[in-house]
This record gives sequence, C-alpha cells and structure tokens, in this order.
Amino acid sequence: MKTATSLAVAVGATTALATTLAPRASLPKITVKGNAFWAGSERFYIRGVDYQPGGSSLAADPLADITVCKRDIAEFKKLGINTVRIYTIDNSKNHDECMKELADAGIYLALDVNTPKYSIRRDKPDQSYNSVYLQNVFATVDQFQKYDNTLLFYSGNELINNIPTSNTAPYVKAVTRDIKQYIGNRNYRKIPVGYSAADIDDNRVEAAHYMNCGTDDERSDFFAFNDYSWCDPSDFQKSSWSKKVDAFKDYSIPIFLSEYGCVEPDRKFGEVSTLFGSQMSPVYSGGLLYEYTVEGEDGTGAEGDKQSRYGLVKVVSTSSVKEQPDFAAFATALKNAPTPSGDGGYKANLPKSECPARSNTFLVTGDGLPAMPPKAKEFFKNGAGPGVGLAGEGSQDVGSESPGTATPGSGKPTGTGSASSSSPTGNKSAASDLRAPAFSIVPLVCGIAVVVSSFLGGAIVL
Repeated sequence: MKTATSLAVAVGATTALATTLAPRASLPKITVKGNAFWAGSERFYIRGVDYQPGGSSLAADPLADITVCKRDIAEFKKLGINTVRIYTIDNSKNHDECMKELADAGIYLALDVNTPKYSIRRDKPDQSYNSVYLQNVFATVDQFQKYDNTLLFYSGNELINNIPTSNTAPYVKAVTRDIKQYIGNRNYRKIPVGYSAADIDDNRVEAAHYMNCGTDDERSDFFAFNDYSWCDPSDFQKSSWSKKVDAFKDYSIPIFLSEYGCVEPDRKFGEVSTLFGSQMSPVYSGGLLYEYTVEGEDGTGAEGDKQSRYGLVKVVSTSSVKEQPDFAAFATALKNAPTPSGDGGYKANLPKSECPARSNTFLVTGDGLPAMPPKAKEFFKNGAGPGVGLAGEGSQDVGSESPGTATPGSGKPTGTGSASSSSPTGNKSAASDLRAPAFSIVPLVCGIAVVVSSFLGGAIVL
C-alpha cells in the first residue's frame, strides 16, 4: 500500500560485524507444484503479516537489528503465524541472527527485492531498468538464498496501480525473468519469484495472466495481489471474493493475498475463516495481513490518517510494543481457522495462461520483453558482489541499457556459474538473445502516458 519514491533517505548505517552463530534451525524448503506451495509433501498456506516497522518513510531494515526482531518475533509466536513479508532490507548488513530467530520460530520470509532508490519507476521504466539496479537486486538474492526459510522473492509490488501504468508490465516481467535466470545460473535452490499486484479491478486479471504466459523462463512462479474489499460485516459473496476465486479457478500457479484486511478501525477478521476454508483453498494459498505495526507518530503523520486506524501493535521502544485490539482479534481468528486437511483441492496440471490482448484497460501489445542489459549478465559467473544497502546513490537515473527486445526463451539458465565456482562461462553473446528491437519505442509512448498520473515509482509498497 505504501509507495516508495525516489527521494533519498538519509540512513546512518554502520555495518555490524558478522556473528558466529549456531547452525540455523531446519525448516522445509518451500516449493511450487501445480497451483500450490508445498513444504515437503504437505500443502503450505501462507498465514502471516506484513512487517515493516517505521513504514516506507523510514526505510529501515527490521532484520538488521536483533533487539527489534527478537521483540517482534515474540509477538509473532503469540499470533501463531508462519510468514512475514518485509518490504525493505539493507543488503549491506548481516541477517544471519534474525533469520535464525525466525527459523527457530517456524517463520518464513517473503521478501521484496527492491528498495526506495533501487527500483523500477512508473514514469520511466526503461531508464530505471539497468545493470546498476539488477546488481543490487542480485546482491539481495545472493544474501537471502542461503536461508532455508526464505520463502519467495517479490520482483515488484503495485507498480501497475491504474490503467496508464499497465504499460510497465513488461519491465516487471523482465525483472522476474532476470531473477529466475540469476538463481539458475548461480545454481541456487529454486526460490519462487513473482509479482504483488495492487488492489484495483481494472486490470488485475489481465496482469495475472500476463505474468503467467509465454515461455517458462519469463513466467512467474506465483501471483499475489492486495485486497482490502472485505470489511465486516461481510461474507464470501458480499465482499466479491467469490467472483475473484471464480476468475482464478483455472490459474495454474499459486495465488495468494500479499496484503489483506479492512482499512477501517475495529476489524473483526471474519475473512480469515473463509480464506483458509474449503471455498478458497482449491485456488488460494493463504495471505498476509496488512499490517503488523500502527504507523505514523501517535497514530497519524507520515503514513496518513487512514493507516493510523489499523495495525496489530504500536511500537513503544526498540524493545517493547503495545498490543492493539486488532492483535487479539487476529490471533483468535487464526486459531479458529485451521488450514484444510490434505491437499486442499489443489490442481496439479492446469495449462499456463494465454497472453492477454491489448485493451482499453491493459496497455500492453504483444509478448515482447526488454532484453537483459549485457553488463548484468556478467554477474552470472562470479555473483553480484556486495549490496549497496540503503545509503547507495540509486539506480533510477542511470539510463536505459537494454539492447532491444529479448528472444522468447533467452532467459533460460545456462549454468554459467555457482556460488563456489568461477569457471569460464558458456554465455551466448548479448546479440544472440535479441530479436528485432520493436520494443525500443515503447518507453517513449509509455513515459508520455504515465508521467502526469504517476510521477514517482512504486516498486516497493507497504
């Protein structure tokens, strides 16, 4: 919900020395089969919260401060959740200790790879898609792929937030492709990568099918969207959830709610029992409640009056929080809504989506994606190197580096490197991954259409 801008955020950061830790607690690595997530042979449902103390205005990393993460993990245990979503991390810092604490509590991480200054901008997607941006994204992947409780990576979030900004979809999809290719070429485990969409009806379904069409290298591993439509008193039909389930009943990859919960006070969380019930489990794989903390000073301020109306806890200090009425209500709702037994009615062999045609609400023509910048391919062999953290100069004004439109299938991993290998690569040349550069004129049209309505980027959202 909260949209990051390109404003520089002054963050005083001293990188903590890496701490020698005991081996991490072992959690099953989450995989994708059919339209569901799996922990070994058991269906896995996301039962979690969106977690970013301080909100987007602070741009702080809650996993870099052991006092903060221990404070909040104690509350997560009370809630009985198994996943947290974090929108901003500092990839120049060490996260071993907090990730181990989460693992010990049986909690997975759903991580956004973008930060306020290293993200795709709505008004200039072509210019902000470059090797400097991808280096920082890949550095985040390097750091978090080693944790068994890294559940998934979001390649973008709410970048498409109206009809004009739907023309940024090829860039979102290109980033998904690039992360998947990087993971494959580095011989990391196959961590799911996908997109988190905004709560808009105009083109949600088209965006979902777009992210799931085309060659396997460019298709998302999951699709998530934010949904605040259920406000009690409500039900499956009144909230329109029944229509959304019907719209996605034949969707072939996992789908879940990356943010949910009424954005009004005194929430009852009646939707929880439905979300984890038999009406939705054949299609949805759970969701993340928005959100853990009440943001804004004294419940108002930087995040606006509306956000101050909800949140499970209010931060008192780095070591303490005050539970809000929502906390007990949500904990009770989760306790009274066990996940379905068995496979929940999942579907194993649904066909991938057909790419949607251009329409008045979805402004994408064809299936062409921008080719990966050649400099970014150099990271396949030896890795991306250190992350720049939250104090870097940013990547959004570096300029376009994509040489044209990628050939479908060119993002398939080639096994050019590994975390422990620096052997020569067998990369194709950049030219061999290209087709006629019809895509190159799109940014001019896109930029003119979008610049008035959406001046600042929105690749990370709370």
